[in-house]
Amino acid sequence: MTEAVASAAIYCMPLPDQARAERPASLRDYAYTQLRDAIVAGRLAPGERLRDPELEQWLGVSRTPIREAIARLETAGLVQTRRAKQTVVAPLDVRTALAAQRIAATLHALAVREAVPQLTAADLAAMREANAAFAAALRADDVDAAIAADDAFHGIAVRASADPLLPGLLEQVTPLLRRLERARFGSLAGRGSVADHDRIIEHCAAGRADEASRATHDNWSTLGRLLHLDDEAHSPITEAGAP
Repeated sequence: MTEAVASAAIYCMPLPDQARAERPASLRDYAYTQLRDAIVAGRLAPGERLRDPELEQWLGVSRTPIREAIARLETAGLVQTRRAKQTVVAPLDVRTALAAQRIAATLHALAVREAVPQLTAADLAAMREANAAFAAALRADDVDAAIAADDAFHGIAVRASADPLLPGLLEQVTPLLRRLERARFGSLAGRGSVADHDRIIEHCAAGRADEASRATHDNWSTLGRLLHLDDEAHSPITEAGAP
């Protein structure tokens, strides 16, 4: 056995722990969600090759839903297909993240404008609860919990808007932002979104749809500044772990 063959024989993709706990009815959606979350969280690193047999073993599903999931991930900019049909985790691309941030800001502003007339007292209470969880995560410097709480906060308006297209459109851009956010934030202490959220809630509770929309757009635009996207928009692609 040659040295190259021997090396290939012992290589194993560093997959996360088994992910078979609670699978939804759609195996395609299950495979997509598991792969997306592993990439966003950095458990599958930029440049990591994705091999079907190893993914089948990890996810416990056949090749077909995995291929369908990878096609969605490629559309979302999270994976790339290279020469010889090799599928790899995409690098962290600042320019793409900046474009995603601008689109996310616009979509969330639209969601809030449409949601304000529909928001119930329970919705407003859920927004306050999510923001309290967000503030607690910031104090604990818990990146995962902060991002989950932030997603929960903004997700209330997206659901209340009842716009059938918004969730799918946001799914195209949000993972790119969250991925860079996790890679960049060693600490969340300087993030001021708690006050931003308070302003959004205040406008929503008062029925000020336009003001709530503008405050939401500003909130998502702040994320771009915190990640220094504008400063690096014309820089070369930056991968996690690269100088």
